[in-house]
This record gives sequence, C-alpha cells and structure tokens, in this order.
Amino acid sequence: MMMDVKEIREYLPHRYPFLLVDRVVELSPGESIVAYKNVTVNEPFFNGHFPDHPVMPGVLIIEAMAQAAGILGFKTMDKTPQDGSIYYFVGADNVRFKRPVVPGDRLQLEARIVSERRGIWKFEVQSSVDGETVSSATILCADRKV
Repeated sequence: MMMDVKEIREYLPHRYPFLLVDRVVELSPGESIVAYKNVTVNEPFFNGHFPDHPVMPGVLIIEAMAQAAGILGFKTMDKTPQDGSIYYFVGADNVRFKRPVVPGDRLQLEARIVSERRGIWKFEVQSSVDGETVSSATILCADRKV
C-alpha cells in the first residue's frame, strides 16, 4: 500500500516544517511500514545545524521514524486525528546513530509493531540511506483522545 503526502496528512497532524514523511512505499497494517523523507538543503534546520557542514539533527531523525510509526498505528487502528485521536511520542530506548544524514539523502524510515497494551504502542524502528543504517531505536507511542 502506497501513500502520497496528501494521504499522509490525513493520518498525521504535523504540517510544514514538521511533517517529516514524504511518502509511504509499503504498509502492512498490524505489522510494518516503509516510508521515506527526501532531505534537501532547503530544510529550515540546516541554517543553524550546521551552516558550513549541514547535518540533519538526530532528534529529527527519531521524530521522522516516530511519524512513520504513527502512520502505521493509525492505519492499524483504522483511525485518523479527525476521529479525535492523537498519537503522542512518549519514549525511546536503545537509540543508536551510525552515520550522519546530509542534504541530498533519501532517508528511508521503517517501523515494526512489537506490542500494544492499553493504548501504549511499542515499535522497533530504523532508518537508512542507500541501504546503509543511519539509526535504530525502540520507541513508545500513546494513543489518546483529544
């Protein structure tokens, strides 16, 4: 199942400059997702991180992985934010970074559901560029009513 940015916006409340998923290329509700973010030199964070050596901040890489996981969670529950539900990023464990992400990279985002209990979802996530691992983590998200 593929999703373009128009459909992604139905499942994520984020908007520019904080929407960090450009396209979903694979999605199996209840199981996993593969998405990507095209990283360009025009990203607003590159003005200060770092002007002479632009590197995507690690926290934004984690956020991008969490957004991909959020899409997977919403699709699995067959809900959208318009249904009065919001997905909060509530924790990250075992976070590791292996290489920097720079302008021109296509950051692939992958998430797999590990468990769900009382609205707390656990995902194994990872990101890569050209098949080379960028980062990995275990993240927790909470489904709550707004």
